[in-house]
Amino acid sequence: METTCHPTLQFSTCVGLERIGRKLNDLLTYPHQRCNKTYSFRVSNLSDSQRRSCSALHGQSSVGLLRSCKASRVAGTTLEPGHCHASCDGNWLLKHKAQEVASFLDGRCIFLVGMMGSGKTTVGKVLSDALGYSFVDSDRIVEQSLGGTSVRQIFKQCGETFFRDIESEALRKLSLMPKQVVATGGGSVVRPINWKYMRQGITVWLDVPLDALARRIAAVGTDSRPLIQFESGDPYTKAFMGLFTLSRKRTEAYSHADARVSLQRIAATLNLDDIADITPTAIAIEVLVQIENFLECQGDLSMRMFP
Repeated sequence: METTCHPTLQFSTCVGLERIGRKLNDLLTYPHQRCNKTYSFRVSNLSDSQRRSCSALHGQSSVGLLRSCKASRVAGTTLEPGHCHASCDGNWLLKHKAQEVASFLDGRCIFLVGMMGSGKTTVGKVLSDALGYSFVDSDRIVEQSLGGTSVRQIFKQCGETFFRDIESEALRKLSLMPKQVVATGGGSVVRPINWKYMRQGITVWLDVPLDALARRIAAVGTDSRPLIQFESGDPYTKAFMGLFTLSRKRTEAYSHADARVSLQRIAATLNLDDIADITPTAIAIEVLVQIENFLECQGDLSMRMFP
């Protein structure tokens, strides 16, 4: 299928999955939460399934993604203004959004923060590929600096304080390198100095409900998770109780991130009953949208688009 696209509108409005509004008589409304603006688009000639798909995918994008496109598979699918005949293809949208956001990042790193099991590594790899960035896992950097010793063994032999010292040094070095997506350790946020390093780039919190995290971790076991070691209970209960304890110490710190991606909101928007059904691509798109939101509200986008 050959698709031709011609730019028709370049104004970025930072509309994301979590901000997709209600449908009122073929009018889709997208409230911009941080900047207190609402943008609306009239949708015509859409089937119910096409509406859901385009709401899930194109609702994530800025108005800058609207194009005069002709795609034979979705004839008659129109978003006005812009007359976007959209394929609603997630991979295409991810690449397109990445190209758009990359031009405003200026090579700044993206630091993904969040609880263990939140998908930082999986999403980080998808995101780095789309942006043309390198992917780095800070835990692996720590392990490599100690001759390949696992995180679990470092905790067991040297203690958490020693591990955090090495972790901070790793983040310091990573903050000096451009064009990287960094998956940080779940506890990296507890040290203020680490925020100083991560603020050299953009921080994004992957916010996943504890129940979903516990199910993920219970499925693979807790042996590699040195901070989740409960003596009794089934794997799920052990994981949940350990995560609950950690979340009470870390959630406030996570909230200091520049952008937040809520998987619960993504699932609700996509009408998914199980967060596990959200694809890494959908999460990566939302990460880019939330970064764009942050940059716009910081003035980075408007200054470049309207010099």
